Amino acid sequence: MVFTCDSSREETFELRTPSPAGGGRGPLEVTLTQPVRSGPVSNRLQSWEETWSLIPEKGLPEDDPDIVVKGWLYREPRGGGARPWLPPRRAWFVLTRDSLDQFSSSGKGARRLGSLVLTSLCSVTGPERRRKETGLWSVTVSGRKHSVRLCSPRQAEAERWGVALREVIASKAPLETPTQLLLRDIQESCGDPEAVALIYLRNPILRHTSGALYAPLLPLPYGVSAPGPGYAPLREEAVRLFLALQALEGARRPGPLMQGVLQTCRDLPALRDELFLQLAKQTSGPAGPPGLPATQDPATLRYWQLLTCMSCTFRPGGAVRGHLLGHLERTEQALPDSELAEYARFIRKALGRTRGRELVPSLAEISALSQRQELLCTVHCPGAGACTVAIDSHTTAGEVARELVGRLGLARSRNTFALYEQRGTQERALAGGTLVADVLTRFENLAVEEAGLEDSPDSGWRLCLRLHGPLHPEGLSPDGHELPFLFEQAHALLLRGRPPPPDTAAAVLGGWKRLRGMGRAEAMAAYLALAAQCPGFGAARYDVLELSTEPGGGAPQKLCLGLGAKAMSLSRPGETEPIHSVSYGHVAACQLMGPYTLALRVGESQLLLQSPQVEEIMQLVNAYLANPSSERPCSSSSHPCQDLPDTSPPSQHPGLDEPQGQSGCLGQLQD
Repeated sequence: MVFTCDSSREETFELRTPSPAGGGRGPLEVTLTQPVRSGPVSNRLQSWEETWSLIPEKGLPEDDPDIVVKGWLYREPRGGGARPWLPPRRAWFVLTRDSLDQFSSSGKGARRLGSLVLTSLCSVTGPERRRKETGLWSVTVSGRKHSVRLCSPRQAEAERWGVALREVIASKAPLETPTQLLLRDIQESCGDPEAVALIYLRNPILRHTSGALYAPLLPLPYGVSAPGPGYAPLREEAVRLFLALQALEGARRPGPLMQGVLQTCRDLPALRDELFLQLAKQTSGPAGPPGLPATQDPATLRYWQLLTCMSCTFRPGGAVRGHLLGHLERTEQALPDSELAEYARFIRKALGRTRGRELVPSLAEISALSQRQELLCTVHCPGAGACTVAIDSHTTAGEVARELVGRLGLARSRNTFALYEQRGTQERALAGGTLVADVLTRFENLAVEEAGLEDSPDSGWRLCLRLHGPLHPEGLSPDGHELPFLFEQAHALLLRGRPPPPDTAAAVLGGWKRLRGMGRAEAMAAYLALAAQCPGFGAARYDVLELSTEPGGGAPQKLCLGLGAKAMSLSRPGETEPIHSVSYGHVAACQLMGPYTLALRVGESQLLLQSPQVEEIMQLVNAYLANPSSERPCSSSSHPCQDLPDTSPPSQHPGLDEPQGQSGCLGQLQD
């Protein structure tokens, strides 16, 4: 199958069937043309999938089995939304399996007033009541060229037409754009480089162009408005994306423009494959597979740089992914020692690792990716100062924590450490699988939002390595990093009131004063021993909703979950005494049950808790569950992995403990 494309005409199809004398099936040549906005309108064909010629010039059909629904409706005149003084016109509408037809009356010989051919790309919105304009219930059907708004004074009738229209559109076979047909042809010819080169040569739609694009390369629904303010319908946004790509060539500061394009694709997922395909087109060179002129053009590199950022942010769909990988491979083969080949190898490797981003890359990350370099991030480590870590777009918080633990000589420590985000007294543990690049982007966004509001240089967010779980102060080397690391963190926690009871903190500080005269390392070790004796040392507190596990068990309860050194507790907001307290040795399992739901199995009972911080809670609970104790013997000398486990070994201790004094210490703590 050979496809040819001429960029000087409107989008049309020319089918050539094989001659019967040829014997067998010959090649099918399809002429695909790029739409332009020049030339007399009378010489341009209408869209192949929506044209009047598809509907025979006949009157009202009689007993047509393809009729789905028919009836009298009002049609808002074209431009009626902008001219509300024009009254709706009454007409007889007939919906068939192929089109929506409008007639002047319901009798024989009725004059057809218009038709809208229905395809898989048509869309239906409504019904909605237009109180200010007409007071009628309206359903809007959108096609490629125009939309039809059907109006009725009865809501039930409008809903009936809306359901019928959606069912007809859903039954239509998916349409393929000319570009999709070409992608399929390239895939079928991938073993023949000459055939692939010929397809590129004959079809300018696949190659770099300096002209505008007036239609998407992939099928996007007609008339569907994009979510969020400032966005046009999807098909218009696809055309705007191509204009933004072309603006990159002359941009003095390409970073913000690239970030804006990436943000559009994050907000509108339907456009991601479209942009991947547009970038494959613009990086193919003006003569097909890249040649030497393309490698020497700095403007051409902008497309490769944006494609690099896209590959580290989103995953392309199946057919587009296959075409993109083939395009990258052809680039490497054509120019093995060029900079374009380096970009192609980098992008191919990134596509194999990208799993989706929470946020688009920061400007710093875009700058690093444009040069195919790693991004440097700073992590603050108590007692060791600030450490610089090289990351890429796929590096997780667990990986950074493990690297720092190794650097600081903490790999054999009994204590567990994790990466936190911190700002002043606020801090939050990062899940082991969190992408650090997303965290840095969030920091950048917050800094922009708060610019000029705070003057303190310490008011910004930062990353830090912290103790995550119970404190083990025993046997710390006086010459290593762990002793000052834990000492500084413990002191900071006590000064911030964790645990909050003043007499407990005063006891530790008083004991510290009695250590005068000791050596530095000896004094720090003694201080840690004092801190570890505090029942609520390092305790964390979370607002949660407890869900009933019984059918019809009532509304969720608002409670406070406290995670202390030896036990967890549940208390009512504002109360000091916990209503439940359970030691970690009695917890058999802790796992996520949904985006915000955590399940704790205690013996034969189960607690269901809801919180936006369920991942942090689960990781901290699992850190305590993995802590060897008299109630939960350590089953193995496993490495204190910083990418915290998702499950814990089962326990043989069933049942909830009743609150006993300080065992539910978190229930007695106040924020």
